[in-house]
Amino acid sequence: MTPALLQPMAVLALWTLSVLLLVPIARFKAGARGEVDFDDFKHGESARVPVHTRVPNRVFMNLLEVPVLFYVACLVAVILQHVTPTQIALAWAYVALRVLHSLIYLGFNKVPLRLTVFAVSNVVVAVMWVLLLAPLWRG
Repeated sequence: MTPALLQPMAVLALWTLSVLLLVPIARFKAGARGEVDFDDFKHGESARVPVHTRVPNRVFMNLLEVPVLFYVACLVAVILQHVTPTQIALAWAYVALRVLHSLIYLGFNKVPLRLTVFAVSNVVVAVMWVLLLAPLWRG
């Protein structure tokens, strides 16, 4: 059962690294078009950086924020030997939702849909934690 929980973790990590590749691509393209120069990234991203260049970085940052709770929940489940079919299903659901969120953001970026997917993914990771901690609360 343990490798079954590590698989969604690996998929999300690989997805995150794939999105990371988009950041320099977008920045170099913007630089080649003369939209930005190196100083525009001296302290993050200046106001001159066009939105289409900012989005890949924002998506990457999103994949480093709440997903930390996902990775920790998965690792704790493995350490406590509390890997269940439900936890595995929730883990895959979380990964699917985070990938979908990223694709929406990188693509047509409809905020209400993106927000809904984001919110549902947060509920999924919260449920993972509740199920993980429930046996500890029962004593």
